[in-house]
Amino acid sequence: MRRFPLILTFVFLTFLSVVNAQTEYKIDTLAEGLDVIWGMTFISDHELVFTERSGRAGLLNLKDQQIEWLSGLPNVHAQGQGGLLDVQIGPNFKQDAWIYFTYSRPLEDQPNQAATTLARAKLQGSKLTDWQDLLITQSASQSTQHFGSRITFDEQGHVFFGIGDRGQRENGQIFSNHAASIIRLKLDGQVPQDNPFVNKSGYLDELWSVGHRNPQGLVYDSKRAILWEIEHGPRGGDELNIVKKGQNYGWPDVSQGKEYWGPVAVGVRHKAGMVDPIKVYIPSIAPSSLMLYQGDAFPEWKDQLFAGALVLRHLNLIKLDTKGEVIGEERLLEDLNERIRALAQDNQGQIYLSTDSGKIMRLSP
Repeated sequence: MRRFPLILTFVFLTFLSVVNAQTEYKIDTLAEGLDVIWGMTFISDHELVFTERSGRAGLLNLKDQQIEWLSGLPNVHAQGQGGLLDVQIGPNFKQDAWIYFTYSRPLEDQPNQAATTLARAKLQGSKLTDWQDLLITQSASQSTQHFGSRITFDEQGHVFFGIGDRGQRENGQIFSNHAASIIRLKLDGQVPQDNPFVNKSGYLDELWSVGHRNPQGLVYDSKRAILWEIEHGPRGGDELNIVKKGQNYGWPDVSQGKEYWGPVAVGVRHKAGMVDPIKVYIPSIAPSSLMLYQGDAFPEWKDQLFAGALVLRHLNLIKLDTKGEVIGEERLLEDLNERIRALAQDNQGQIYLSTDSGKIMRLSP
């Protein structure tokens, strides 16, 4: 496999050095000239697997800033907001070597349609092997919008991932397909029998929660036992939610946003039987990811949430108390003027972010 060198650009403390709420950090650019980098995950202390929405995946070696492009990927429907999406190592990666992916899978009989799909594979050198599509969701559409999708794991042998409404609002309250939902499966793709809608008429067994417009961030907070989700609203009304078993989060009946064509509310602001968000962004920041910071490099940020922002181009720090109540917010890295897409952290607690301009950057003390 040919190796491609990348220019390493050091942006020292004298440039984009920031003291923000007594937190001092610097930015290093580790890679550039890439496509939209949708997901990132560490497979070792110095090796970062990343996905490009266009359908490629690479392995960045942080010791020499070299990239190896990975083979063994499936055919990906890279159209609009679809493509190769998230990547996360499984919770038992050191024992079983499984890496999990979400991607837009074209239908065999209708290649102009695609469905968000959860898969897993193993990495041998620079080749992905044992590729398994765990769930080809019932969310296929000709629309190229709102595929989701992020992956997270709890500590009880389950994998969660989100799917958007596929650009069709009515899917938010139709439960006979997987669109506009959070899905919960066992690590091998089987359906847990304690899922809330198992054998319930009109619902698919894989559903964990429903009524989500377009989930763009998902992370499990083991200390607080909370599944956090962040999603795009329409014009205004991006939501941070605490996702609970069997709950309906309202889209499109409930929204804090407005129509794109005019100052008209989408649905109502509250409705009985539907869960209100924990935090709403008006105007929209267009959140693109969600990370629970658990490192030691920035102790003042421990157990706080970070989200990338696309439209308002910053790193959004969501401050939480010990119970998970939102008590504040900071907008970092606004001077970068970059659409921040994906987030990751290494064992030292340094924060890695990707941009839609094709960069991988590192935030360190």
